[in-house]
Amino acid sequence: MFNPKEEKDKIIKFIKAYYDRYDLGGVVIGISGGKDSGVVAGLFAEALGPDRIIGVTLPCHSKATDKNDAQKVSDYYGFKMINYDLTNVFDAFKEQVNLLGNFTEEELKNSDINLKPRLRMASLYYTAALYTALTGKTYIVAGTGNKCEEYVGYFTKGGDSVSDIKVLADLTVDEVVAIGEVLNVPKEVLYKAPNDGLSNQTDEDKLGVKYKDITKYMNGEPLEEDVYQKIKKLHDNSKHKFNIPTYRK
Repeated sequence: MFNPKEEKDKIIKFIKAYYDRYDLGGVVIGISGGKDSGVVAGLFAEALGPDRIIGVTLPCHSKATDKNDAQKVSDYYGFKMINYDLTNVFDAFKEQVNLLGNFTEEELKNSDINLKPRLRMASLYYTAALYTALTGKTYIVAGTGNKCEEYVGYFTKGGDSVSDIKVLADLTVDEVVAIGEVLNVPKEVLYKAPNDGLSNQTDEDKLGVKYKDITKYMNGEPLEEDVYQKIKKLHDNSKHKFNIPTYRK
């Protein structure tokens, strides 16, 4: 049976061991105002101390409430928070795209959604390089994706798929929440309906399935046939995200 306190302690040990092994300085975390980044922040705050954490908010045509919730996480754990408003960067990029031709909103929708996490990834790595230079100790970027998201490929190649250390990737959504309760992640963050902050839809709306059903699927538990097939299709269609075909001479 899953014990969130024991699992939390194991993750803390994992983080400490990795940082000690490579003599690392600190961590950069994109703080979205959602539960995953809130739990990751709580884990690193306990493992490293808040003075070695740089939280980054990355609004891009986003809801103001997300930034406010991110600040609650920073305030609770006491780590430094910086803000990169990427709205103008995104708009400048789109101006160049518009020079290529006249595209419909529907044609651009998927490209637009995926551009935002790619801009965010670049910003996080820029910050990590900056604090490495400032402190003389290597800062790395923490991933915030959970097992349910990863299984169905709910991430962007070259965006939120990119990180230097992952601490939630083997935990289901329910397990993440349970660890968040142990860490006392602010309740309005921990229990907020998960969303990407990009498309004005919840994650489950976009996926068309519930996270609890993804967990059941992974555990081999019975599901309604249509739900089973949706999850299977999501998983199968995202396999290209996990393996890059490489020619070997």
